[in-house]
Amino acid sequence: MDFLYFLLIGAISGWLAGQIWKGRGFGIIGNIVVGIVGGFIGGWIAGKLGIGGGGLLWQILIAVGGAWVLLFIISFIKK
Repeated sequence: MDFLYFLLIGAISGWLAGQIWKGRGFGIIGNIVVGIVGGFIGGWIAGKLGIGGGGLLWQILIAVGGAWVLLFIISFIKK
C-alpha cells in the first residue's frame, strides 16, 4: 500500500509541476517519474533548509517544488 501511495503522490506532483512549468502534463508515466525524482530532490532541499512537516499536502508541495527544480535544470541543460 505504501508503494501505491508513493506512486500517487509522484503522479500528482509531476502533473502539478508540468502544469506550472509548461502548462501541460507529461502523461501518466512521465508525471510519476518527474514527481518521484522531484520528491527526492524536494526532500533533500527541505532537509538542507531545515524545514519539515507532515501530511499529504506538505509532501505534495515539497515534491512539486522538487519536480519544478528538476524541470528547470532539464530545460537549462537542453538550451
